[in-house]
Amino acid sequence: MNTFSVALLQLLPTDTETGNLQKGIDACKRAKAMGADLALFPEVWSNGYSLPESAEEMRKTAIPRDGAFLNAYRDLAQELDMAIAVTYLEQFSPLPRNTVTVFDRFGKEVLTYSKVHTCDFWVEKNLTPGDDFYTATLNTASGDIQIGAMICYDREFPESARILMLKGAEILLIPNACPLEQNRLMQLRTRAFENMVGVAVANYPYGKPDCNGHSAAYDGIAYGEIRPDTVESRDTLLVEAGEQEGIYMAVFPIDKLRDYRNHEAWGNAYRHPQKYKLLTEERIEMPFVRNDYRK
Repeated sequence: MNTFSVALLQLLPTDTETGNLQKGIDACKRAKAMGADLALFPEVWSNGYSLPESAEEMRKTAIPRDGAFLNAYRDLAQELDMAIAVTYLEQFSPLPRNTVTVFDRFGKEVLTYSKVHTCDFWVEKNLTPGDDFYTATLNTASGDIQIGAMICYDREFPESARILMLKGAEILLIPNACPLEQNRLMQLRTRAFENMVGVAVANYPYGKPDCNGHSAAYDGIAYGEIRPDTVESRDTLLVEAGEQEGIYMAVFPIDKLRDYRNHEAWGNAYRHPQKYKLLTEERIEMPFVRNDYRK
């Protein structure tokens, strides 16, 4: 396959689940008309990332994986012949989960991931964290591609993207709901660079509280695009939105990325995992001890 096109749906949510469903359907149809292979929603699109402070209210807002909201996008993916990565507050016991599900262009569920690094210093303490990071093979009209997913705060831990790369991911899909300022954008750029993966992040636009747009994508190809035998650097940025609502297309040069991964020095090419045992040490010492931390 030559390219893989991801539509970053930088949408302002409505006040209702029904409104978000319809607005999301309309956006997916526009994304398909723009040539997207996959449409990516921002974080918890089912309620526009409006998370209640109480655990009981959080439970009331959650929706089932097999309910009408997700089934509508499952059917839409098949209708449009386009993959859809839809996000939602998932019904789960004992507490809901912050989840993304990817339906392929045939309407088949190929990947479901729940946020591992929940923001436990905030209302996400009332969510159940995910257990692991997952990858999947996504079929497109041009061929298969390996995708992985993480959500918002997961971005701030190098281990998230590293594990997805080690599991074979070529493109990381990242729903988001926070200000994407220069430091967080640099994190995304770094995750693409150090793992030689493409990164696509969809955020809410300005107008959604505590969000500022700037949905972005990076192709992960940092050097030698013009001459593979050189170390000439290049900008890995494919697209960065402004603050406004809109659909922003990221076209990943998959063949070039695969060639780059076959000969360059990052990713898993020269790692020494036998020397990284401290990374799995669970002990936390000052100054990083937090009373609200949970495993």
